[in-house]
Parts: sequence; C-alpha cells; structure tokens
Amino acid sequence: MTYDLIIIGGGPAGITAGIYAGRQRMKTLLITKEFGGQIAKKAVKIENWPGIPEITGLELVENFISHLRKQDIEIKLTKVANIEKEGDNFIVHTAEKERFLSKTVIISTGADPRPLEVPGEKEFIGKGVSYCVTCDGPLFKNKQIAVIGGGNAGLEAALFMENYASKIYVLEFKEELNADEKNKNEAEKSEKIEIIKNASVKEIKGNDFVEKIIYEDLKTKEEKELSLQGVFIEIGNLPATSFVKNLVDFNERDEIIIECETLKTKTPGLFSAGDVKAGGYKQIVTAAGEGCKAVLSAYKYLREFKNEKN
Repeated sequence: MTYDLIIIGGGPAGITAGIYAGRQRMKTLLITKEFGGQIAKKAVKIENWPGIPEITGLELVENFISHLRKQDIEIKLTKVANIEKEGDNFIVHTAEKERFLSKTVIISTGADPRPLEVPGEKEFIGKGVSYCVTCDGPLFKNKQIAVIGGGNAGLEAALFMENYASKIYVLEFKEELNADEKNKNEAEKSEKIEIIKNASVKEIKGNDFVEKIIYEDLKTKEEKELSLQGVFIEIGNLPATSFVKNLVDFNERDEIIIECETLKTKTPGLFSAGDVKAGGYKQIVTAAGEGCKAVLSAYKYLREFKNEKN
C-alpha cells in the first residue's frame, strides 16, 4: 500500500498537519514516538493560544490529540529510523524494521533539548540534572535549584519552580535576559528567584546526587560556586534530523532548509514544518500554521504530479 502522505512527528505542526490531511481526504499515516513535543514536557502555562487565555501544555496537547483522532488517518507510535526516495515514492523505515511507502512526506519532528556539555552533566542526569521542569519539578520540593538559561523557557521553568523549590538561581550567559518582558518582570519580582547574568557554567559536582555547580563570572573572571540539589537545563534545542540527512539541506544550526512559501525541501514531495525547519519564531501557533501550510502544499504537489502523469 502507498500512502498519499506520511507525517513524521506528533507535536503542534505534525498534529495540525494530520487534521488538515484528514479534512483533505488524503490517505495519511502519522508516525510519532510520542505526542505533544516540547509543549507536553516544557510548556507549563500557555497564554498565547488564540481563543484560550490560559491553558497548561498538557491540556492543550490533550485537546490536539482528541481533535486529531476524529480524522480518518492512521497513527503509528514508533520512531523513524531513516527515509529514502525510490523513483516517485518515499520509503519510511521505522525502528521496528517496518517500511511504509508514500508519495509525499512532511517532517515535523521538532527538536530535542540542547545539552550544556560540561563535566558532571551526563553523570547526574536523573540524579539532580533534568531537562524537563514539568516532569521532575515536584521532586525538588523545599530544595535549592538552578535553572541554566535566561530565555523564556528558563524563566518559565523558574516561575514554575516557585511552587516547589526554596531557592531558584537563574544563570544566564549573556549580559541581558532574552525573554518576554512579562516573564522578566515576574522573575525579577519573585522573592525566591535570583538572576545571575554573565555566568558561564563550568561543572556540576556531587557524590550520589548533585550538590553544587561551579560557574565563572564573565565580568570579573572569578570562579564561583552555588550549593544546590537540582539543575534544570534550558538553553535551547537541537533539531531531530538524523534520519533524513541525505534528502535535505541544513543551515548552520542543523535545521532543515525550506522554501518559505511552500515549506518544500530540495527533494520534490518532501516538506518540513515546525521547530525542525529553518527560521525564527519557534512558537506553538507558528508551528501549527506551518503544519497546515505543509499539507496544503503536499496536496497541491500531488494534484500537479497526477496531472503530469495523465
């Protein structure tokens, strides 16, 4: 069997693509290892989804999935190993050694947390080091923690941890916080949050669990340490693109280069949407819009392809 479309990824872009593909009556398979992407793990409180003034990430994901499952498309929960193109069709191989054929593919796999890459980070994963505040935050009740990263994700993580931690340090490498004014104002007013700028983390130390971090004050060049029990790393993400490297071009951040209007890649019939593709403004609403655009572009591609063959 050959599908009209295979969507890879179950975040906002992939789910929206699935909804639109179902509405277009395209024979569609959506493959994802899990639903929700970063909003299920990191988005504590969402206040910018149109029509809903405030909702949690988990609640929004549940709404997405409920809407998706009403569409006449197939869903498979697994990981994609690689994609190749043979003639007019794409062959999608899964981790379970299955293979699926499709005339078009949309890559919307999002991005994985970017590691800090300092001594002690890997050793203490699950022992005080975490990349998911909503997953692990409650484990640090009445403890001192650090959030590495002063962007929106970092400040939102720190504000979330006000409900649990006794003290929260936010360490930012740069001179200023790269976050929305609302998040900055809330963090700066908090009695529990202390913001440390010009801080370069050098090491995470401890015995069985995290006990301290060592950082350099980039202004004074002085090495300092903070005693704490947890470290949440919020310094961005790495695009999940290893399975498709032979079919697309990448920018310097390993994001997939696309044509902005259609979201098509260099390979005909292959499209990309959401955080995995090149471009700024990594927002839930923009990812959803790109999922819609990618499906409409794939639908147009199929119609034009069919006309060429007739």
